[in-house]
Amino acid sequence: MPVSLVKESDVDVLVIGAGPAGLMCANALTQAGVNVRIVDKKPVKVEWGQADGIQPRTIEVLQSYGLAERLLKDGAQMHMAAFYSPGPNGGIARTARVKNIGHPTARYPFGMTLRQGSIEDIFLNSMASKGVEVERSTVPTHIELSTDDALLQDPQSYAVKVVLNREDVPDGMADKEIVHAKYVVGADGAHSWVRRTLGINMDGEQTDYIWGVLDIVPDTDFPDIRNRCSIHSTNGSCMIIPREGDVVRLYIQLTDADVRNVNTGRVDMSRCTPEKLLQTAKKSFYPYTMGAIGEVEWWTIYIIGQRVASQFSVNDRIFIAGDACHTHSPKAGQGMNASMNDTHNLSWKLAHVLRGQADFSLLKTYEFERRKYAQDLIDFDKRFSALFSGKPRTEHNQDGVSHEDFLQAFRTFGGFTSGIGIHYAESAIVNYNYQGLASGVAIGQRMGPQIVIRVADARPFDVQDLLPADTRFKILIFAGDLTEPEQREKLNLIALEMGKPEGFLEKYTPKGAARDAVFDIMTIGRSKKEDLNFTDVPDILLSHWSKVYVDDIDFTGTKGGKAYSTYGIGSAGAFVVVRPDQYVGMIAPLDRVKDLDRYFAGFMGQKRRGQGLWLYKP
Repeated sequence: MPVSLVKESDVDVLVIGAGPAGLMCANALTQAGVNVRIVDKKPVKVEWGQADGIQPRTIEVLQSYGLAERLLKDGAQMHMAAFYSPGPNGGIARTARVKNIGHPTARYPFGMTLRQGSIEDIFLNSMASKGVEVERSTVPTHIELSTDDALLQDPQSYAVKVVLNREDVPDGMADKEIVHAKYVVGADGAHSWVRRTLGINMDGEQTDYIWGVLDIVPDTDFPDIRNRCSIHSTNGSCMIIPREGDVVRLYIQLTDADVRNVNTGRVDMSRCTPEKLLQTAKKSFYPYTMGAIGEVEWWTIYIIGQRVASQFSVNDRIFIAGDACHTHSPKAGQGMNASMNDTHNLSWKLAHVLRGQADFSLLKTYEFERRKYAQDLIDFDKRFSALFSGKPRTEHNQDGVSHEDFLQAFRTFGGFTSGIGIHYAESAIVNYNYQGLASGVAIGQRMGPQIVIRVADARPFDVQDLLPADTRFKILIFAGDLTEPEQREKLNLIALEMGKPEGFLEKYTPKGAARDAVFDIMTIGRSKKEDLNFTDVPDILLSHWSKVYVDDIDFTGTKGGKAYSTYGIGSAGAFVVVRPDQYVGMIAPLDRVKDLDRYFAGFMGQKRRGQGLWLYKP
């Protein structure tokens, strides 16, 4: 037995839980240069089963961190969805095949699957390149938030104390640690210790829908086995999700008789086996055959619960994310996506506050934005689960779910399930003014993809690749046709305004820092690539030769030339301010630089020198 020793340490952010939400957070903060640690009670990471679905918006997010390559290489892509309903001979018959993802602006117009362990590896490898690893077999046993108001109001104070117990430590090493953290993120799953310890309630309910999950290599004559499928059968419903390689995941509807203990009323795993699940699935697939080649890779059963935490933070010091603050059914493929996007939203805000580049109040927007999304997700999930779990409409059950009902819901909710239609409400970082200047750029939504041409070398780029998740705000100046004197003069006036000491660019860029340390400015003109030089842009707007683009067609004649029209921007041009998470914060006319000043003043304020950091007071 190890000697009971205690050590103490300080950290900017302590992340508890190394699932997708925790790893997204820890990796984003690591890449931003934040002092972060991540702990998990499990001795090893997940290898099999668990979540596997990745939606189009999440692929974009991973791409913004430079992490999408492995996902796109190894994952299974779902381009088509098929629907089956009761047929005339007691079995099922296909009623439709449709495009799997219906959102018109999807850069990656498909869903993907890859086992959770592989997705976690993507983050783990990225973190390891910066020397950060998950501290495993580490269990939090105590968390305490300071009651000193002065400490709580100082964003740089170590206001949270967490006691960690380390299991399986060698003799002579401390098995207990007291960590003093500025911020804590609880990403420790549906049974979150952080949430329960803080007394945060989960509001919602548990449904009566019971489902089994089975990962197999199928032996079948079913023609849509490699497509996403929704099967409504008189013998029970089933969903097919193709996985990487030859594996497929089956979601199988169960009854109380299948798995519920008659004495306790609870679901009893011991009453079910993978063989029983497969036998149940076979009935749903009739007249097609369904079997398994080799061993079952993974299986489980669950009851759908639909709950949202009553709050997502305590004093903007301790946050919960992912399954710790929302639970729902897995069949719409939202769980892991919602979880990772929670901490994608939070991490850049923590980085800005820790650097002193933003006011403490910025952290309030995490709960404001993500709790509303979680509530919308639960509302969607209730409708989707009821449709999917409901009995199909037949000649003898006219009140059942029809094929038309399900297909309409599938299409209606496409923007939500893809993640692309997520919309944040107006706040200090979302200003709805001037939406009409760029009708195809939705304020509060992610910036959509379009190809533009870099002026210096005529190379095509997707606009989204100009907006990496590097914590910087992107100022896109859609400058119109810069061969026209009027537009050139507008750009010169913008440069004069932005160069003023009281302007946002000078005020909120730390003294001595690179010109683009906080704000990355890019000019996107409307002239021909042959007619513009990157040196035509005023120096203050040109931090690098690569920052000037045009909305023109590339030399192959196949890419570009549609950005202004797709974004709905007229010849007069416009500013588009994009947050570090690729969501549009505001739009403004080119003669309204002061509106940008006011926008940033809303959460940055005026800087002062203090304790070696650049701090901002509103």
